[in-house]
Amino acid sequence: MTKAMYRYSAFDKQFVNERVAQYRAQTERYLAGELTDDEFRHLRLRNGLYVQRLAPMLRVAVPYGTLSSTQLRALARIARDFDRGYGHLSTRQNVQYNWPELKEVPDILEVLASVEMHAIQTSGNCIRNVTTDEFAGVAADESFDPRACCELIRQWSTSHPEFDWLPRKFKIAVSSASDDRAAIDVHDIGLRVYRDAEGERRVDFRVGGGLGRTPVIAETIRSGLSMRHLLTYLEAIMRVYNRYGRRDNKYKARIKILVRAMTAEGFREKVDAEWELIRASASELTDAEINRVEAFFTPPSYPVLGADVLAAGESSLNAARLADPAFSRWVANSVVPHRQPGFAAVILSTKVTGTPPGDVTDVQMEAVAEWADRFGFGEIRISHQQNFVLPDVPVAALNELWREAVAQGLGEPNAGLLTNIICCPGGDYCSLANAKSIPVAEAIQQRFDDYDYVHDLGPIDLNISGCMNACGHHHVGNIGILGVDKKGEEFYQISIGGHAGHRHRSAAIGDIVGPSVSRAEVANVVGRILDIYVEHRTPEETFVDTVRRLGLEPFKERIYAAAR
Repeated sequence: MTKAMYRYSAFDKQFVNERVAQYRAQTERYLAGELTDDEFRHLRLRNGLYVQRLAPMLRVAVPYGTLSSTQLRALARIARDFDRGYGHLSTRQNVQYNWPELKEVPDILEVLASVEMHAIQTSGNCIRNVTTDEFAGVAADESFDPRACCELIRQWSTSHPEFDWLPRKFKIAVSSASDDRAAIDVHDIGLRVYRDAEGERRVDFRVGGGLGRTPVIAETIRSGLSMRHLLTYLEAIMRVYNRYGRRDNKYKARIKILVRAMTAEGFREKVDAEWELIRASASELTDAEINRVEAFFTPPSYPVLGADVLAAGESSLNAARLADPAFSRWVANSVVPHRQPGFAAVILSTKVTGTPPGDVTDVQMEAVAEWADRFGFGEIRISHQQNFVLPDVPVAALNELWREAVAQGLGEPNAGLLTNIICCPGGDYCSLANAKSIPVAEAIQQRFDDYDYVHDLGPIDLNISGCMNACGHHHVGNIGILGVDKKGEEFYQISIGGHAGHRHRSAAIGDIVGPSVSRAEVANVVGRILDIYVEHRTPEETFVDTVRRLGLEPFKERIYAAAR
């Protein structure tokens, strides 16, 4: 197993194994009629099991999106033996199974436990899976590897007795890079971690962000706090939320509503007062404890390559790109600079036309695990964009990897482009959805299945959600699509100009263009939006730049004039 990830202690193993045994007994009691649906609901949710439209859905925790090849092979086995041969990569860097048999879920959890995985706190009103940059630890622009912070938070928050029954689900994201690829501004708590001029680790706390029915950008309530205060200050925030968050209305129960009601300043005052009480009795993180956890994320032993070897590798890569335009396109969009000379991080896109975004088969999982071992150090990441990432690929191996990725349907060169669609499962699976998402994504991919055109458009994030819960993060899509119900028929609301905060931009909520449109019209509407952009953009502008300069009116006029 790769060295650069957390390994279970004896306590962790015992805890998870006991949890599996408990849930097995609870499931048997339910199937025997000894527990009601309502009694069992709270038990299954605490073990990641939802009841969806057609079958149960099991959500597996992948802490901060980091997997070993051993773990990914176990996920492939689960897909093959307990599901329909595939799993789904979620925007929270987790893996979901859409067709498990309820009676077999304890067996699945047992398989997970055997490879140091679980489904604890992937659902319910608790602190969910902590997420971070999919390039953490290898990104050239990060201050330090943020996964140690994520792991400290995971250990602190798992089955925390005070926060096991919050007013609502709670999401935390951490970023240490100059470019925020973790979308910290749209989380309940977003943490920016970095080193100051003296080299001390510091934390900025952003609170009250979120999407859903009331999309909000987070507010900074504390900057520059020493990392040794990370957990005590988080505890203070959680206590204030737990005490004052609304429990009478689930639509107004998120921390973003509380921060807006109190104002950021008023919320900060309560948090600071609570923090003073906590500091009087609670221990701070010591350097020894921080170093202990950071030791799990020690970089692998990269070979030191001389200048002549690096130059030869770069020359060989350039020659391969010149010889094969398809390979060159893939390198341009799917290969990310690495902090270690001679290596690269690689995005393996799941966004192939005709395949639901984020869906991966057991065969593909096995292939990715094998590539992680052969080309890297046995490590895989799951990205916020629902793709796989191999963090440590030698530049000399890129062409070989690309050929195999294409053969497995994971070599689409569309990372960052229009067809790299973020999409929730929607009405095909989710009982909460108002409309289907997957057919809309496929219609858009088919309509714009022309690499030259999509590449010429430049970076565009297109996000689709099947309902106001916003699992597809449509509010922060450069183009956002939301499924709505109109008297039993599926319609779609379009917004433009949103941004999740990456590519060195500030996060922003998109603006709704106008009335919703039918499913058959969505791809045409997207086409009209892009026509306006192409007609009016300047050479240095991206799509979002053009939208912000022009405003909504030109887009609105083009969209709805065509409908009249």
